[in-house]
Amino acid sequence: MAKAVGVGGVFLKARDPQALAAWYATHLGIQPQDGGSLVFSGPESAGMTVFAHFPADTPYFGGGAQQAMVNFRVDDLDRLLAQLGATGVRIDPRREDYSYGRFAWIWDLEDNRVELWEPGAASLS
Repeated sequence: MAKAVGVGGVFLKARDPQALAAWYATHLGIQPQDGGSLVFSGPESAGMTVFAHFPADTPYFGGGAQQAMVNFRVDDLDRLLAQLGATGVRIDPRREDYSYGRFAWIWDLEDNRVELWEPGAASLS
């Protein structure tokens, strides 16, 4: 049977796509490619990707009308949060730790809640 094998992209509307792409490049190190798309490629980008549905009234995406949330795998959650905090990025003080990883949340330039995930040993096997 043919099947999906991963997420090929996440596409979000933005008030200012170029400014938002620059924000992600500056703060999360995701460099724009041709046309301004942010692309992960190469062996360091391999890993588990989750595609999940949440109830329409979930508070998990934050308090606004946000309809989607991007989760980024990160290599060092604590160091990244320190870097982001030093540049004034809004950071949720809440953290969650599980056998499959550690989670934190930030807000981007357009006030979208973004999840950061440092995979744990259980998610790497």
